Amino acid sequence: MTAVIEARGLAKSYGARRALAGVSFQIESGRIVGLIGPNGAGKTTALKAILGLTAFDGELKVLGLDPRTQRDQLMREVCFMADVAVLPRWLRVRQALAYCRGVHPRFDEQRAREFLARTDIQMHSRVRELSKGMVTQLHLALILAIDARLLVLDEPTLGLDLLYRRKFYDTLLNDYFDKERTILLTTHQVEEVENLFTDVLFISHGQVTLASTVEELGNEYLQLNVSADGAARARALKPFYEREVFGRVAMFFQGRSAAELAPLGELRTPTIADLFVAKMQGTPA
Repeated sequence: MTAVIEARGLAKSYGARRALAGVSFQIESGRIVGLIGPNGAGKTTALKAILGLTAFDGELKVLGLDPRTQRDQLMREVCFMADVAVLPRWLRVRQALAYCRGVHPRFDEQRAREFLARTDIQMHSRVRELSKGMVTQLHLALILAIDARLLVLDEPTLGLDLLYRRKFYDTLLNDYFDKERTILLTTHQVEEVENLFTDVLFISHGQVTLASTVEELGNEYLQLNVSADGAARARALKPFYEREVFGRVAMFFQGRSAAELAPLGELRTPTIADLFVAKMQGTPA
């Protein structure tokens, strides 16, 4: 596979605060990658570096280009959608399409119109007349109409209700994603979208704490649910995190085999959301 993003020793500070502490990671082509971390972990700083929106130390290549010196060329191949779809409130929908047609050489206005025809958005409507969900749909239509190789999404469905969120991701998969395109997504609604991910990057305090394909997670991490009475035996195998759930203890292990854990209780592959909590809060029991 071809690397879409290669970061080595990526670092960024804001005064005395270290937003990125020399992180290294690689994202391959045709993947849907979840960049997951708590508030202030460094996610947005990493995205800004990838998009050429902030200075940084270290090495970073995006689609083989340096975001610091080749941003104009890079943005012909990359689309970005932030948590707030910023469009002028006075702008009419048809004007937004006309503007994109004029400034981006790879914008397909007909494709945008076909997408909008499946919504309740009218071409004569102004942005201020649209609901938040409709503004997000409009922004998505503009992005889907650009033939980009990398799509960067920073909390794109923040503040939307469940119906709009589900529709957004269904559209993203059905109308945009293919094996030639790559999606990098940050979200706090991990439970809703973890089934979309092919890869995950956990980041905390400016450092990558986990980088893995979803397929490999099941081989590396296991969750064992045991009764309170049987917890002592399982605890001897040194879980890196545990929590009590309805009178039972959920323990998380890394590098242990299913054969040695299965006799102790109910064994399962942890969800990405549960694994994220465990990695962020976990200490040896």
